Amino acid sequence: MASRRQEYGLNKAVGVRGGSVVNFRNAAGSSGSVRRGSAVLPSVLTFLVIVASGGLLLMIEKGMLNSMETPPPRGSGRRQDFVGQAGKHSREAGDVESQILQEIRNRTIRAVCSQKNMPHSVWSLSPLQRKTLLQHILVNDQYRFLYCYVPKVACSNWKRVLKVLSGALQNVDISVKMNHQSDLLFLSSLKPEEIRYRLKHYFKFMFVRPMERLLSAYRNKFGEIQSYQKKYGVEIVRRYRKGASKDASARGDDVTFAEFVRYLLDEDAERMNEHWMPMYNLCQPCAVNYDFIGSHEHLESDAELVLQRVGAPPHVHFPVRQAWYKPVTTETLLYYVCSLPQKLLRELLPKYILDFSLFAYSLPNTTTEHCRH
Repeated sequence: MASRRQEYGLNKAVGVRGGSVVNFRNAAGSSGSVRRGSAVLPSVLTFLVIVASGGLLLMIEKGMLNSMETPPPRGSGRRQDFVGQAGKHSREAGDVESQILQEIRNRTIRAVCSQKNMPHSVWSLSPLQRKTLLQHILVNDQYRFLYCYVPKVACSNWKRVLKVLSGALQNVDISVKMNHQSDLLFLSSLKPEEIRYRLKHYFKFMFVRPMERLLSAYRNKFGEIQSYQKKYGVEIVRRYRKGASKDASARGDDVTFAEFVRYLLDEDAERMNEHWMPMYNLCQPCAVNYDFIGSHEHLESDAELVLQRVGAPPHVHFPVRQAWYKPVTTETLLYYVCSLPQKLLRELLPKYILDFSLFAYSLPNTTTEHCRH
């Protein structure tokens, strides 16, 4: 296995936004070549991101973004009689803090995407990148919108909404096991000219959250899903646990968070499982001009704004969080992050840096004082 490298390189054919921030390994003693199609974020581009975002990292450091809410999408909807508190939220979304957050996101994305080696359309992506993107964009022709789903960011509930809008499901509250493929139209199933038309004319949105998403995927897949334990967990234990390389009794149901992070470091971001692939790789915001990027922290109000914007019927609402759902709290995230060796965290963050910086999320605070508190 190649050792971790700490140098940054940029694949010019793909670009950071088109490929991802991936594969940090130790150059000295590395026996493998950099995987094809991968890219990493160089320090120069990091600097450009910071400058373009108007002091984003300074604002993160001072906690100025923690309470900001996502501004509403462009346009107006037809749900004014139904939105209630969401309508109030929409009217107040023009406050200064929301405008600052939106401006930071917009300026950062524009600055990074304007680099000449970045993809400027879906068709400038590599075949693998385009395939991944189109397989994650869901289409609703009746209400003319495209939704790029990110696993572990409420995508199951959004799929319920899409099925209700298409008539495949009576309402979002029906208790039925979610089939993530049936009764859904994926952009990948359409012809190129049909894809171009929808990308140009339809309302496009996605929802994001960075570090909490990784922890949610880890807890769910390795703590509850036996198929993931067998497919990924057993290999992770054998690869990263001392003395377990030939352990035939390994079941993969006791993967530690540190072992999971080591696995992420050695994975090619373009070929990762979708549940921990960087959001940037899944939805390619340089290649797709999204009209709205919602935040998981403001899921209900942001979802209502999207439904309002696309003109969904008043009876269609975003599903209420189930009682059994166990959210990743700030305290839970802090516990797991602070338990990681600092070296691992320092190596992990660059791989997902655009998921933080482009969408104005704070980097985890893992100072000794903060973790002790």
